[in-house]
Parts: sequence; structure tokens; C-alpha cells
Amino acid sequence: MALRLPVYLDNHATTQPDPRVVDAMLPFLREHYGNAASKQHEYGWIAEAAVELARAQVASLLGATAREVTFTSGATESINLALKGIAEAYAGKGKHIVTAATEHRAVLDTCRSLERAGFSVTYVPVGPDGLISAEALANAVSTSTILVSIMAANNEIGTIAPLREIGSLCRERRILFHTDATQAVGKIPLAVSDLPVDLMSFSAHKMHGPKGVGGLYVRASQPAIRIVPHIDGGGHESGLRSGTLDVPGIVGFGKAAEIAKREMGVDMERVQKLRDRLHEGLRSRIDGIRLNGHPALRLPNNLNVVIPGTRSDRVMMDLKSDVAVASGSACSSASPEPSHVLRALGMRDSDVRASLRFGLSKFTTEEEIEYAIERVAGVVRAHRASLSSLEVVH
Repeated sequence: MALRLPVYLDNHATTQPDPRVVDAMLPFLREHYGNAASKQHEYGWIAEAAVELARAQVASLLGATAREVTFTSGATESINLALKGIAEAYAGKGKHIVTAATEHRAVLDTCRSLERAGFSVTYVPVGPDGLISAEALANAVSTSTILVSIMAANNEIGTIAPLREIGSLCRERRILFHTDATQAVGKIPLAVSDLPVDLMSFSAHKMHGPKGVGGLYVRASQPAIRIVPHIDGGGHESGLRSGTLDVPGIVGFGKAAEIAKREMGVDMERVQKLRDRLHEGLRSRIDGIRLNGHPALRLPNNLNVVIPGTRSDRVMMDLKSDVAVASGSACSSASPEPSHVLRALGMRDSDVRASLRFGLSKFTTEEEIEYAIERVAGVVRAHRASLSSLEVVH
């Protein structure tokens, strides 16, 4: 098969929908176009049955029960519902929330909003590898803490959080624990039946599903979690999230979850080998390249590196027709500020601005990785040569 350019290595931003997902969705865009809330006729019954099948498929991937899964428009809405819904429901117990400095903007900006509403938030620092220590977290919580929110896997550096350790600490202190698992679901095993996690946010388009649909897991027992809805109007999704359901999107989400549960292990083993080959190939051709994040506790599809003597924005500009990569989160790429995640690791701004993020997927091929290695190395050599000549001139 001919190499398709540009090679897509920005799978943390979004993923290619699996063709089987698209095929599952099409009937619900054509003949089965009913509203899942229409209880009076067959069109509605078919749509409702499809939604409930998808709910069961997503729940199965998470190790949850179907009634614990609420569909939303995406992880950002799920995060807002989780954090604001818990804050309002448990404000009588306390008004303190704990999170990490390296969280996604959806969490950080929601926390800022809660601060304006009278809540206090502690932003716990992380180590140079992106891990949050149990000691730092223990020191951050207090008797007024009602919620801890730590992401399962970082969207920029891929570092995987010790969810069991964090959740156990929260349970001991009777504090609720939410995790933004947007990058982790479908990539690594996450069974809420075996983890002390109370709420979990996630999205379909990060796991080869459609954009515009996500989910929120809310534990229904031991303990059962109360949450205040933030979208009113119709009482859809058991009253937690009103609004007409995106049936085709939800069907696609369910299919993506079904595929991930069945194939994730094999897919991610292959992806990790490709990721390691990419890292090895870049190191052998580019002097001084360094890994950002934890060397072992990271997502199998993630590679984030510092390439000294370059500027990532200029490298990406030269690569744009050949290799699609990123320098940080797609959700904040419009900002000229250096990555808040990399800065939180204690990195110098010059290194932050010289960092690139590569995100692989199950559709990434060996040919694409070999091409990316040579093309990135060539661009870096040209940039370094250009910078050296400018230094001579000046």
C-alpha cells in the first residue's frame, strides 16, 4: 500500500474512526433516525435499544454497570458535570478540591470557575517525570476536601497516574475521586470494578470513535455518588444530562468500546513496539534528544521529546505537509504560551519550546514510522544548520 502523506502522528488530539464504527453508525443516520426519547412508536424504540446496547458496551469496557454510564457531548462536558456536579452536591461537607498542575485545561479551567464560585483548589505539583507523589497528595487534602481529580494518563507526556494508590488514599479520608481518563480508555486496561475511582470522564474520538460524544462514569454503590446536573430540560440520561441524544454518535461510541475491549491488548502491544522504534530511530539520528515524562509508566502510543537546538513550531511548520505532529494539547494549541504540562515538570522554557509530541494509533504502520524518523531528522538537521549559520553571521 502506498504511503499516504502527511503521516498522521497526532492521535492524542483525535483518532481516525474505525471503519467498523462508521458502518455501525450509518443505519442510524439513514433509516433508523428516531429520537431515543420517543416512547410511542418503533422509530423511538429502535433508537432507544441502540443507545442501551451502546451503554452496555461502554460499561463493559470500563468494568462498570450500564446504569453507571451517562452519555455526554465529550470529555470536556463530562469533566464539567463531574467537578461542578460534585461541588454543588457536597458543598455542605466542604468546599476544597485537589487536583494536579499537569491536568488538562478542561479540569484546570473548571477548577478556576469553581474558585470564582467560592471553592478553594489546591494544585499539587508533580515530579520531573510527571508523577504525583502520595505524600504530596496526602499533604494537600484536609478535612474540608470533598474531591480529588487526577488524570489517568497525561495527554501530553503520557505519564500514567497511580490510580489505585490515589483512590485508596481518598477512600481512607472519605474523599471522592474523579479521574479524567480521556487518553487512557481504550489504550490501557481500566476496570472501575477493581479501582477505587468514583467518577471517570472519557471521550469516543480518542479511541477511534466519532467526535461529539463522550461519557461519565458515576459509581452507583459502595459508595453511591450524588451529583447535581448542570443541563436542565427533559430529564434525559436519568436526569443527569438533558438533551436529545446523539444516537448515531452513541452507537459509534459503543462499537468503538466493543472493539477496544476485544482488540486493545494486541493493538497496543504492536503500537508500543512502533513507538519504541520511533524513539530509537530519532535518538540514533538526532544528537541530544531527551524523553519527556516517565520512561516506563506511560501510554504505549505516546512519545514526547525535547530536541535541543530547535523550535518545535518551526519544525512542525516544515513538517506540515509530510508528518502531522504536535507540541502540546490540541485544546490549547492556539495559545502562544509554552505547555503548562512541560513547565510543571520543571523544564526550561527553551526546552519546552523545543519539544514535540508524537501520538501513534492502531492504524500507524511501520512504513509511516520509518518515513517519520527520516523526515523529522532531516528537518532537525536543517534547522540546526540554519541556527549555526545565523550565530556565525552575528
